[in-house]
Amino acid sequence: MAGSGSKFQLLCAVHLFLMDGDKILLLRRFNTGYEDGNFSVPAGHLDGGETIKEAAAREALEEVGITILQDDLEIVQAMHRKTEQGERIDYFLHCEKWSGGVTNREPGKCDLLQWCFTEGLPSNIIPYVAYALENFLQGVKFTDFGFH
Repeated sequence: MAGSGSKFQLLCAVHLFLMDGDKILLLRRFNTGYEDGNFSVPAGHLDGGETIKEAAAREALEEVGITILQDDLEIVQAMHRKTEQGERIDYFLHCEKWSGGVTNREPGKCDLLQWCFTEGLPSNIIPYVAYALENFLQGVKFTDFGFH
């Protein structure tokens, strides 16, 4: 928007790779209007005034009912993503330690929580999430998605 006086802004989101050995927790989106019926990971937008790790811990509690200490979260990937609605920055965080049992705390938005082996994942994972997970497993720290 050159010359318009407004600055370009990006939305920022966090995504959790909750791992139990060689399994990852996936959730199937339901009744949200976005990618319903497809798998994702616990995720959400930053609310403002919080760090990336604070946002991830908050989303874990809100969506799957677990408590994560910030020291148990590792930012493993950043993704610059282009969508029809604009551009986004997504942070993917890895976690293997939490307290509480995993439960579906948002049944109006998720109809299934499922532990899946990282080898042989369901085919209906949201494409950018599948791409981020594949890159995480290969040790890639930054990616972009949707530009070409």
